[in-house]
Amino acid sequence: MQFEEFTREQLPGLVRFAAVLTGDRELAQDVVQDALVHAHRAWRQLAAADRPDLYMRKIVVNGYLGWRRRWYQRSVRPTSDVSRYRELTEPDPAGRIADAHQLGGLLAGLSRAQRASIVLRFYEDRDDDEIAAVLGCAPGTVRSHISRGLSSLRVQLNEGKESV
Repeated sequence: MQFEEFTREQLPGLVRFAAVLTGDRELAQDVVQDALVHAHRAWRQLAAADRPDLYMRKIVVNGYLGWRRRWYQRSVRPTSDVSRYRELTEPDPAGRIADAHQLGGLLAGLSRAQRASIVLRFYEDRDDDEIAAVLGCAPGTVRSHISRGLSSLRVQLNEGKESV
């Protein structure tokens, strides 16, 4: 498979995935673009991988986790306006959530590792081993991130109900 063909096939899903991670469609496009530049440089290695799609998601997650380290982006925060990255022609991926804005706000309250783990599990439907490969950690750490993240989401939901 050629790089251009792979990119054409994977780009829409990568941008949607990155948009859910970052909460900002423009930042997601930047993260994916940086990931594609990195992938192009290492295309032989990527093409030889068993699951190049997972390898690309790992590059995207690493870019997402690393972008806050850059001084010029430290002031950027995830937004709760998830409608900004939703394609109008596609159904809302969080359709079961009554308020998409609430989902974005809840995800923004998680740590980056928890958010990445939860998005990979529930949005990308990945198993523990695949998530661990993307995040570069042990499967037990993935389960811990997901458990703590879901616990935090439950607390945030309960606090929101009590304040109403």
